[in-house]
Amino acid sequence: MLSTFQYPKFEYIRPPEIAEGRDGHYPVIIVGAGPVGLTTAIDLAQQGQKVLLVDNDDTVSLGSRGVCYAKRALEVLDRLGCGEEMVAKGVSWNVGRTFFREEEVFSFNLCPEPDHHRPGMINLQQYYLEDYLVKRARQLPNLEMRFKHNVIGVTQGEHVATLRVETPDGACTLTTDWLVVADGARSPIRTMLGLDIEGKIFMDRFLIADVVMKAEYPTERWFWFDPPFHPNQSVLLHRQADNVWRIDFQLGWGADPETEKKPENVIPRIKAMLGDNREFELEWVSVYTFQCRRMNSFNHGRVLFVGDAAHQVSPFGARGANSGIQDADNLAWKLKLVMDGKAPATLLDTYTDERGFAADENIMNSTRSTDFITPKSAVSKTFRNAVLGLAEHYPFARALVNSGRLSVPSFFTDSCLNTPDADTFSGDMVPGAPMDDAPVVASSGGSEWLLGHLGDCFQVLHYVEDADALPPATAQALAALADAPIPVETLVVANRGAAPGGLKTLLDTHARIKARYDLEPGTTYLARPDQHVAARWRNFDAAAIRAAVARATCNA
Repeated sequence: MLSTFQYPKFEYIRPPEIAEGRDGHYPVIIVGAGPVGLTTAIDLAQQGQKVLLVDNDDTVSLGSRGVCYAKRALEVLDRLGCGEEMVAKGVSWNVGRTFFREEEVFSFNLCPEPDHHRPGMINLQQYYLEDYLVKRARQLPNLEMRFKHNVIGVTQGEHVATLRVETPDGACTLTTDWLVVADGARSPIRTMLGLDIEGKIFMDRFLIADVVMKAEYPTERWFWFDPPFHPNQSVLLHRQADNVWRIDFQLGWGADPETEKKPENVIPRIKAMLGDNREFELEWVSVYTFQCRRMNSFNHGRVLFVGDAAHQVSPFGARGANSGIQDADNLAWKLKLVMDGKAPATLLDTYTDERGFAADENIMNSTRSTDFITPKSAVSKTFRNAVLGLAEHYPFARALVNSGRLSVPSFFTDSCLNTPDADTFSGDMVPGAPMDDAPVVASSGGSEWLLGHLGDCFQVLHYVEDADALPPATAQALAALADAPIPVETLVVANRGAAPGGLKTLLDTHARIKARYDLEPGTTYLARPDQHVAARWRNFDAAAIRAAVARATCNA
């Protein structure tokens, strides 16, 4: 039990397959009601897909576990209808500081630009995120959740996957057209199917201590190398909701996990850090090792892996849950198009291609961070300490300091779904890029941010200075895109006016869209359902847009 959070108990309901003595078939079954499984289920259900989500537990995660959620993950959660609760409850921050012994040697700002809706990062205990996601899931009538349902066997054929599920009332058999596996790093289903995961386990141990206390420390990420209160090791401090502070102590590989978790051993470490006079309550303690591993392929026939079931990284950099949420963001729209018969199953291969690339990026950055934080030889430790000593005074050394390169979205610039540029552009909004946010005023009301109007379908952004002056023929051609086999919604971006024909107009109130997207009159962008750029042109061309949609859905 925690002093700051009351765990919900989700009701077990006897499944109809047992009550009626029959097998059950579902178009999509998702296994695992953690953040990634819930995100995937909500995304699919929000698009109108019937989904069954099963989990072997009946509550949310024990302990704070994942606590850092990056700007891109928050933007995905906004699209799914639960980002606002996250940000309201969480602790927002942008600044991180790194110390060597007692001196600050490096700092960073995750969101140096103005006019973004979400902060670079929020800190929030994972049990809150899961609780909010469950509440959102229950608002969707085509999403069924079953708790205390433990998958004990999986086989797959050409057209369906078959699950054997154990419940308090006995076992039953379920079949599904598509099985999404979100059952965590140890993934029993991955083992059942005999699938490998490859990578590296790091020989070190860290102690997590969640401490309830009132403190005046700034809302920032603080990381120490070799501090006087924990010599020759590293320490990380984060503030969470409810005056809970996360402290990570490096222990070394030789530490005994069970011994280190005992309060009589944890409390002296915390007192050495905070001082004997500060009052605190020890809420949750865990000892962990970490690894950087991934499956070679995330899609296997009718079975698709997401989150930690597909790839794992060390916690430094907050790349675990953030990456998993982006897996769901990438997979859901592709799977829905395949299920609706609007795209071939080969579109799912691009899920592995794109999110496999992201996993490789995360593993590379996570491995480099871990090697810097926990040097494996005297020579590497001497180099690390020399870098830290120089960083206080010399900019070149600050670039080498690595206390965890924090989660950022991947740019899928080499994806086969992109239509390459035929025109000249500047800036970051290249095909394959996650789309930047900006403030807007919409003709139809709604969100005051660009990303609040993007997502869940293909969309065109067409820029004109005066929307009132949009030629009628262009307005009709833009509107006609909505009648295509894969509909495309039009958003007219303008400095003033309102587009004819009922087209939604977004006024670029701070000229941020124009700057960030390098807009000129006539510039047109095609956005994917996951808010990534699919293509862009300097002039509107309906045929080019249709060809780009075909390419982005493997229909070309």
